This record gives sequence, C-alpha cells and structure tokens, in this order.
Amino acid sequence: MSLILNQDEIKSLKKCGSILSSALQETIDYLKPGVSGLSLDKVAETAIRRMGATPSFLNYGDAKNPYPATICLSINNEVVHGIPSKEKIIREGDVVSIDIGARYNGICTDMAKSVIVGKAKNNSDPKLLKVTQDSLNRAIAILAPGVFTGDIGYEVQSYVEKNGMSVVKSLVGHGIGRNPHQEPQIPNFGKKRTGFKLLPGIAIAIEPMVNAGAGDVITASDGWTVKTYDGSNSAHFEHTILITDKKPIVITA
Repeated sequence: MSLILNQDEIKSLKKCGSILSSALQETIDYLKPGVSGLSLDKVAETAIRRMGATPSFLNYGDAKNPYPATICLSINNEVVHGIPSKEKIIREGDVVSIDIGARYNGICTDMAKSVIVGKAKNNSDPKLLKVTQDSLNRAIAILAPGVFTGDIGYEVQSYVEKNGMSVVKSLVGHGIGRNPHQEPQIPNFGKKRTGFKLLPGIAIAIEPMVNAGAGDVITASDGWTVKTYDGSNSAHFEHTILITDKKPIVITA
C-alpha cells in the first residue's frame, strides 16, 4: 500500500492536526499542581470528541493489554507511555510530557509537548526541554523530498549529544496517516543518506525523546510506561509533518 496520501486525505490530515493541537493546548492550560492525571485525560478526550474527532490512543495496541487512556502522561523520569490515573498527581516543578493522538475521517495525527509545572526543581530541566524542542525544530528544518530518515536521525542525535544529553534509541518516530503508527520508522539517531527516502504526500511524526542522563530505558510492570534506567529526567516533543514539493507543512503546529 502506498504511503502517499491523496488530496482528500491531506485535507482530513490538516483538520485532524488542527483539532489535536487545540486539544493539547486545552489540556496543558489545565495543568497545575494538585491536578490528577485522570482529570487531564478527561479534558483531552472531551476536547477531541467535541471537535468531531476520536482519540487514537484509547484501546490501542495489544488486545490483552490495550492502552487505557486518551493521552500518555509521563512525569520526570518517565520517558513515554505513562498512564494517567487519579493517583497520578501533578506537583510543582514536575517535568510533564503529554503525548496525544486523534483520528478524523479515517486519518490520524500525533503530537507531544513537555512543560515544567511552575518553578523548575532542577536547574538542568529548562535546558533539557529547550534542547529537545530545538532538536525537533532542526529536524523539521531539513525536510524536503529526497531527504532520508537517517538525515533526520543524524540531525537530532548530533544536536542532543553536542549538548551533553542522550537520545533514546529503542523508541522511534514513525509514519502516520491511515494508521496511528505506520512505516517508515523515524529514529532519533542515524547516518546521513541512509534509511527511507521521503517523498511528497508522505506524513511522518518526528518525536525526539531526550534523557538528561544516559539513553537506556526500562518498561514498568504496567507494560506501557517507559522510564529512564538511571532515574534522570526526560523530555518529549513531537509534530506530525507532511512532506510536500516545497516546504514541509507542520500539521500539528
């Protein structure tokens, strides 16, 4: 099956991206110390459904252990896929990463953002977030037809490591559109001019996951939550981007 979206699918992709960006902003606006993960999840789900889309993460994955929420809520040393719950309470100074996905008219988008709630507890946390977001922006800046996935990975990895931090190599970005996750894989590391060559009409999700310490991770007993092995904090930024004949379009801007 071709990864290239037709014009009707691109129209739906853009609408879905607009919905998702608005829903994430509503969720972040609700963030404050004392708020539970469950209440944040309800804000996100309500926003997505109110605007005519459906959450693409809810019940996603293995039928024996489907993902149980609309958002992934990862705090401090949690890298990705943290499950929101009423027991998971936001505290002052937490590094909070929210990953969110939606489906509209059969087309999916995906995005993530990390924020510090209130005043940072660690002096290194603001730099962690800035480096992660900057690495995403640098990767987007090189996108064009003919760029390889290895070019993207090289751009992210080289910038992150130059700043004394680590990319997570066991988790990657991905193609997106007709499914929440599809080919090609978009690693946050790699060599230039290697991997999959991008073409106009292909949508991808670039998502640097950056650890303040080493890049090693472990998965919690819930089967979903991924944490840093050394306990260092982690940040996560993601956008859905459409490759075009000209400049790339950041669908979830």
